[in-house]
Amino acid sequence: MEKIQRKATKMIPELRNLSYERRLQRLELISLEQRRLRRQLIETFKYLNGRNNVTLEGFFERDGNVRTRNNGQKLLLRNFKTSQAMNFLPVKIAATWNQLPENIVPAGTVQKSSR
Repeated sequence: MEKIQRKATKMIPELRNLSYERRLQRLELISLEQRRLRRQLIETFKYLNGRNNVTLEGFFERDGNVRTRNNGQKLLLRNFKTSQAMNFLPVKIAATWNQLPENIVPAGTVQKSSR
């Protein structure tokens, strides 16, 4: 999909000679990879704050370590040996979620946290 977006942005004559990142900036777009990560973070926010009508007991595990600085909703990082497990949402997103700033995670709504 990213290749298609690259080609599509190159079809605009004024942007043809710019780098992919520069074309995205000019068009006020983000890459599909960034869009995917944003969507995963939003879904994680919704699961952790009970905004989904899905009960996934144990889907995300909160890290109980309160001695370290964190964003208040730190997720437990799990270690897996298979590549399939590494693509499981809670495994993929935990490290990124834990790096979010303190003022983003406790936001009351997805709109507030996505700004």
